[in-house]
Amino acid sequence: MLAILLISVIHTRKYEHLRVLWARSFRKPINAVALKILGLYIFIGLLDSIHFVSHVAKTEGQLYSVLDYIFLHLTQSVETTFSAPFSCVSFTKEALLKGSEIVRDYPPLAYACRHLVNSDYRVIDIIFTVGVAFIKSVVVILAWLGLLRIFQKGTKQNHGMIMLWLIVFFMLCAYDLSLEYHIFGTDKVGQDIFYSNLKSIRTGLVIGTVTTLFMLPFAVTLGLMAGYFGGIIDDIIQYLYTTLSSVPGVLLIAASVLALQVYIAQHPETFSTMIEQADVRLFFLCLILGVTNWAGLCRLLRAETLKLRTIEFVEAAKVLGASHFDILWRHLLPNIMHLIIMTVALDFSGLVLSEAVLSYVGVGVDPTTYSWGNMINSARLEMARVPMVWWSLFSGFMFMVTLVFAANIVADGVRDVFDPRENNS
Repeated sequence: MLAILLISVIHTRKYEHLRVLWARSFRKPINAVALKILGLYIFIGLLDSIHFVSHVAKTEGQLYSVLDYIFLHLTQSVETTFSAPFSCVSFTKEALLKGSEIVRDYPPLAYACRHLVNSDYRVIDIIFTVGVAFIKSVVVILAWLGLLRIFQKGTKQNHGMIMLWLIVFFMLCAYDLSLEYHIFGTDKVGQDIFYSNLKSIRTGLVIGTVTTLFMLPFAVTLGLMAGYFGGIIDDIIQYLYTTLSSVPGVLLIAASVLALQVYIAQHPETFSTMIEQADVRLFFLCLILGVTNWAGLCRLLRAETLKLRTIEFVEAAKVLGASHFDILWRHLLPNIMHLIIMTVALDFSGLVLSEAVLSYVGVGVDPTTYSWGNMINSARLEMARVPMVWWSLFSGFMFMVTLVFAANIVADGVRDVFDPRENNS
């Protein structure tokens, strides 16, 4: 996926008109902000996708990602149970021995606030840490501006520099605070919620992008063929997606995932580790989602192609002797690209959200996989506690919604690039 993105960037830089269109589309502040947020999510997902085997004495032979290594302190600071955000004590009272008496009180956390002599100084320490992160972020941005001034003399001011500074500031703030606190608290087994949200980003990106890669070839190819050729080809393709649409998607996904679970249980020698089993289930879930979600886009592209095939430029291409492939590839596909981009963006958002629904009913990703769906599924029971444990559901929801909103806004800017009506105006 990264290679496809790099090839697209290189191809765009070769043509002046494409560079102008992309620059014009992301000149809007909201588009530039959303692009930077989406880029941050992709960067974190890439860090979590690069794995290596550790040769450090304490972790010899264990498999880590780059993200795991950066936040190694969070993987090793597992508490006993729930704790609230930035808290120094556990969320529930326990029997503690104080002097010669046994009292019920909130026990101190094993890893958070260890550097504080007195927990009453917690607020002052948090403010000081945020201030240091602010100074670091200013230094980083000033260094970046200096490099831009050296290598890009005379360039216009980057309107997104403020947003870039905010992203750097929040990243430094989150990392520095995570060294001494649980920013979003801990879950039932004491794992850091902030770390779980970071690990869930890769799962959300994989669900959205890999499923789209499975879906697009079916939808685009069959939609163009059905609308352009018509006749018996159109009838066969309509029969395919009508039949597929009549089957409830959740039931088909549930049956496929359960069949995969049976296969894994009967062939344990095929998978050497639990991580391989979880990755296979994630890949298979993307495949099933892609197979069951191409019908809507195919129907839309068929209708648009039926309209475009009677327009003058297509008729002129036929008279000039252009082949069917050239007409489909060079004339029809560019004119429906804006529909593909918008539909893919909406489907990406829907797929990220559907993962939460599927995990809720037990047919989503593997329970051992970090995902927002698993977090929300486990948090639904915690909401009934008194007092309520709200931070797991809230943080997972905010991370997921931020990704969905950023993807939708970026897709709106990309649509302006590919929509011929926008370009003509």
